[in-house]
Amino acid sequence: MVKLAKKVMPLSLIISLRFFGLFIVLSVLSQYALGMKYSDAFLAGTAVGGYALTQAILQTPFGLLSDKIGRKKTILIGLLIFIIGSIICAIANNIYILLLGRFLQGSGAIGSVITAMIADLSKEEERAHAMAIMGMVIAMTFAAAMIAGPLMAGYFGVSSLFWLTALLAILALTILFTSVPEPPKIIHTYMQEEAKVKNVFKDKDLVRMYITFLFHSSTMTIAFFIIPILLKHKFGIEPTGFWKVYLPAVIFGILAMGPAAVIGEKYAKGKEVFIVSVLFIIASFYLMGFTNSFLLFGIGATFFFIGFNMFEPLLQSFVARFAKVHQKGTALGVANTFSYVGIFLGGIFGGFIYQHWQEKGVATFVFIVSIFWLWWIIGMKNPGLRKTAYIKLNDTNKAKLQEIKEVNGITDQYVNETEGIIVVKYDAQKINEEEIKKFFNQNL
Repeated sequence: MVKLAKKVMPLSLIISLRFFGLFIVLSVLSQYALGMKYSDAFLAGTAVGGYALTQAILQTPFGLLSDKIGRKKTILIGLLIFIIGSIICAIANNIYILLLGRFLQGSGAIGSVITAMIADLSKEEERAHAMAIMGMVIAMTFAAAMIAGPLMAGYFGVSSLFWLTALLAILALTILFTSVPEPPKIIHTYMQEEAKVKNVFKDKDLVRMYITFLFHSSTMTIAFFIIPILLKHKFGIEPTGFWKVYLPAVIFGILAMGPAAVIGEKYAKGKEVFIVSVLFIIASFYLMGFTNSFLLFGIGATFFFIGFNMFEPLLQSFVARFAKVHQKGTALGVANTFSYVGIFLGGIFGGFIYQHWQEKGVATFVFIVSIFWLWWIIGMKNPGLRKTAYIKLNDTNKAKLQEIKEVNGITDQYVNETEGIIVVKYDAQKINEEEIKKFFNQNL
């Protein structure tokens, strides 16, 4: 576990430093943008959520680019774009320049690339733990940003937040080239047709994961839309007191991630974890939408963070598990595209429904959506049944590497030259590891 953490932590720090820059302005940006020259409420709202649009558009191209030119080079390009966007935001003197900067910040869409690199550096059975490490770092980053943002903006102005964001991105570049190990060299044979983006939609279980990303992120946006509004207008809590709800919710959410990762990966109960997570989210919106008790509202918010965070260590891991090795970056890019589309749609639907039917309408909407979400998850194959066999390269009949592609139950195979092993991914319901080893040892 310590060895895994050493591999994953530098990449987790890079993505968390980037997210910190996006999170730290959330609590103050709308009012700041509204007061800028040429601004109105629509443009101010676009400044808050516009980055998600460019993220959604560019996640898949960045993932595809990383599969072709390498992860580190792609992360470098994304961070440089993010730095430029942050500086433009810092010096913006009207809403249109601020919008340009925000769109550029979103254009550095390296989330899927970093996730793919973490997947490269970890074995299949370690991947949920690796994603949990990354998720915990991001969760702590979010908590710190929610507290630091209003305080720093109050003392030094909102522009200081963007300057800090640019400096932290430069620090992330330093970490990239001093602490991130090179991913293993992988040899994988496949037809050129297989490398096209359309092929990451051929696996039905991958598609189910993409839609789960969409539901997951849309409920997040709706929650972050409704929680501060109700705290302020229903319970009379000023922003300086929001921590009374967010702090325990974040703590319990982080604590839920570890058991979810263990149950989902070690005990192969990923689908069951997803179902329980959705039930927590349904309960959370029921409490937040229909209670007049501040205590029950706080419990509802905590339930949301628990349900939301239980997904975190498993979502990216399962996409990487379902995807073939040469599609990993592309598949994670598509998944993150669906996630950012969900952020955008959650904001639109959450705002529209609240405007017409208040919090009860929002809670009812989430309940209906979650019923469809549960149905969608129940139809998914349990990702825990996708297993991986590791076979020493020198102890096998290498001619069998091409032949095994035709064996029933084999989903992917490739050579990890750095570690001298053949990696075979398979469906445990159709074939087992002993049969795979026996196949490779034939005619030695």
